Amino acid sequence: MSKPIKELIIEDYRKRFNDLDGALILDVRGMTANDNNDLRLDLQKKKIRVTVIKNTLAKKAIAGTSLENLSAGLEGPSALAYGAESVVDVARELVDWAKKLKQLTLKGAVLDGTYYPGEKGVKQLSAFPTREEAQATIVQLVLSPGGNVVGAATAPGANIMGIVKEIQERLEKGQTIAKV
Repeated sequence: MSKPIKELIIEDYRKRFNDLDGALILDVRGMTANDNNDLRLDLQKKKIRVTVIKNTLAKKAIAGTSLENLSAGLEGPSALAYGAESVVDVARELVDWAKKLKQLTLKGAVLDGTYYPGEKGVKQLSAFPTREEAQATIVQLVLSPGGNVVGAATAPGANIMGIVKEIQERLEKGQTIAKV
C-alpha cells in the first residue's frame, strides 16, 4: 500500500474516532456472512458502528487521543465498535452477541482513557452504569434526604388525621368513644 493511501486511511480513522471517549475492540474472524450481517444490522439499529481497521494505521490515528490505550489490544484482525450513548451500551450489546456467536471475540475496551483488557475487561465494563443510570442514582441520592424531611414533618399530622377519621367512623356507626 502506498504512503499517500496510508495517509488517507489514517486521516479517515482520525475523523471517525476523534470525538470518541470510548470504544471496544473485537475480532469477527470465522463468523459466517449471515451472522456478521445480523450482528451489524442489529447494532446499526442501536446506533452502534463496527469498523474493521488496520492495526498499524489505527495506532497512528488514535495516538494522543482518549483511545490511545486501545493500542495494547490492537493485535491480529481487529474491528472497532463504537457509538450509542456510551461505550457501556456498546459493551452490553456485544457481550450479549458474544453469547450467541462463539466466533465473536471481545479483545478489550477503553473508557475515558482506561483500558479494560480482554473479554473479562469488556464484561467488567458492561456492568458499569450508563451515564443516564449514574445521573438517576445521583439525583435519587440528592433528593432522598428531602423526602425524609417531608415525611418526618407530615407524619404527626397524618397520625392525628388517622385518629380523627377513626373517631368519625365510630360516631357514624353509633358507637361510643371511651376516654383514654
